[in-house]
Amino acid sequence: MNAVPAAAVLVVVGAGPRGTGLLERIAANAPELWDGRRTLTIHLVDPYPPGPGRVWRHEQSPLLRMNSMAEDVTMFTDETSEMDGPVRPGPSLAEWASRFSGRGPRLTPDPEPADPEPADPEVLAELRSLAPSDFPTRRAQSAYLDWVFRRALAELPPSIGVVWHRTVATAVTGPADGPQQVHLADRDTPLTADLVVLAQGHLDATPEAGHHDHAAFAARHGRFHLPPEFSSDADLSGLRPGEHVVLRGFGLAFVDLMVLLTEGRGGTYRTEPDGTLTYLPSGREPVLHVGSRRGVPYHSKTRYRLQGPRPPLPRHFGPAAVDALVALDRPLDLRRDVWPLMAKEIGFGHYHELFHAHPERTTLPWADFLAAYDRLDWYSDAMAALVAAAVPDPVDRLDFEALDRPLADLTFPDPHSFQHHLRDHITADVGRREDPAHSADLGAFLALLSVYGQLPGLVSAGRLTARSVATGLDGWWQGFFSFLASGPPGFRLRQLLALSRAGIVRFLGADLRIGTDDSTGTFTATSPTVPGHTVHATALIEAYLPRPTLDRTEDPLLRALHRSGALTEEVIADPTHTHRSGLLTVTPSDGHVLDPSLGGAHPRRVALGAPTNSRAVAAFARPRTNAPAFRQNDAVARALLRALAAGGAAAVPRERTTVPEDGDRSLATRTAEDTDRERPAPGPRVATHST
Repeated sequence: MNAVPAAAVLVVVGAGPRGTGLLERIAANAPELWDGRRTLTIHLVDPYPPGPGRVWRHEQSPLLRMNSMAEDVTMFTDETSEMDGPVRPGPSLAEWASRFSGRGPRLTPDPEPADPEPADPEVLAELRSLAPSDFPTRRAQSAYLDWVFRRALAELPPSIGVVWHRTVATAVTGPADGPQQVHLADRDTPLTADLVVLAQGHLDATPEAGHHDHAAFAARHGRFHLPPEFSSDADLSGLRPGEHVVLRGFGLAFVDLMVLLTEGRGGTYRTEPDGTLTYLPSGREPVLHVGSRRGVPYHSKTRYRLQGPRPPLPRHFGPAAVDALVALDRPLDLRRDVWPLMAKEIGFGHYHELFHAHPERTTLPWADFLAAYDRLDWYSDAMAALVAAAVPDPVDRLDFEALDRPLADLTFPDPHSFQHHLRDHITADVGRREDPAHSADLGAFLALLSVYGQLPGLVSAGRLTARSVATGLDGWWQGFFSFLASGPPGFRLRQLLALSRAGIVRFLGADLRIGTDDSTGTFTATSPTVPGHTVHATALIEAYLPRPTLDRTEDPLLRALHRSGALTEEVIADPTHTHRSGLLTVTPSDGHVLDPSLGGAHPRRVALGAPTNSRAVAAFARPRTNAPAFRQNDAVARALLRALAAGGAAAVPRERTTVPEDGDRSLATRTAEDTDRERPAPGPRVATHST
């Protein structure tokens, strides 16, 4: 009688969208790479529900929303996905929601028992009325991610089972050539695994040194200070009604805080006959003074579709362009060597839509314009002349410098005049982003996503200078991308305008400077936008997320690995600069953790997502954009299945792993103790294990 092969075990730390996406790719690739004679148990370790995870969990304010339209959110691969594994199409959030109103087709494959409705009646009501162009609540996204997780379970073969541990992983130990021990906070016996995947997502961090003085000042004077933190988790109860608060940061974190401190405290909005909003205070709101480096909020998200054909991307900044840059026999500077190609690609997306959707606003045939555009440099005088001749209205031209710093060289004599200026700026931005006449902005947005997806390959080649990665890529570019592409929906900015008119929100300006005044026990805020004007406040909020860090991470597992020297922080150094990104270094193609003690990649440990230097975009993506995170999930899933089928350790090509010198579908709960290497019961399901 043939012996039954020993069961294989995979532990995935983090069961949010990234862990769920990996599970979907394991299910998709299993028919090819897992023969079923050997069983595989996948342990998911996460204190938050699998699928949504922490960020998208149901238990958060129903006021908080996504900054993407429902039709622009998917967890599934499609015909544009360039990968070795099979494409398994699935519904976007909008397509999934349509089934609850009877508008959409029946989803296939359909989990058994029949696909349940969300338990929360408010979420169900939202899904039944959700239009593709609506910006859903995060609770609606939570329900979608929960369904995606259950569908992935339904697609697993009978030989693969899943166990969810509702706890925190505190450490991973074990030799590179043997089983790994994953230690959990709520049990004495660790999980024993053949391979471990770290997919914790965005992480908390202790405050940077620069925040300590402000925290000490607040403690000394009995004031309120909030360092960078996830807004939905922040304790804002210490802010008193009418208290003056300075918020440094004008992005999505600020928008969430604005909502929680206004509507979240009982305020309401009334729509006037002319369509404008009026804010009706509850009397419990603080007064919010907001500023940032740019001094303006992130650009509103577009709320229309392309009016012309989809631009064929990439064209000017694709794999061939990246290869050509890497082949240059000199160090590369992002702004000098790479940005002009990036800008030209974004410009191509913009003008492709303008010429195809709005030809009456152009003077040349598209073919003639493109022939000249292709051969000219973005910042050349000839390119400027071409665009000026072909696009008569400057409003239709793409000017990155004006977009980047809209308050540059502007000053105002008093705060009142600046409030009016910024309200006009915000009103114009919202109007443009909701008017299909300006759909060229959406063409540029799609090209922006394409550009972002090409950058990891350039970074992994190691040709960018250290200072260029620090100040160009991780500094200016990441901020510029977020400013253009990751803004709030238009209705949030209309609410901001109403709050400004009500005096609840007051704008400070650009290049915000924060100080302290011991004589009054207040924080001070100044900006050259309004020279001579100083705001005194009794509270300071750093309205942005914690920056990546291994030194200060609050994730116990990564902290333990870092302190023991079992992982490598990305350090890029050259004779003129050393850049520590705070990111975990992994191999480019399959995400293996670089372990300094091994002199290369750890064959049994993989890391994915936000804490790593793979720099892939979000764990879910816009449909039909060949999403980098989906491609990475597929490559990692295939590598994991091959390694597990072969006995455990993955084969890691040595030339790619140099370490820098520096350095149950029904979620039925089971209370019996699980053995670490149990044989799963037939059929896809998940068991929950908790103490």
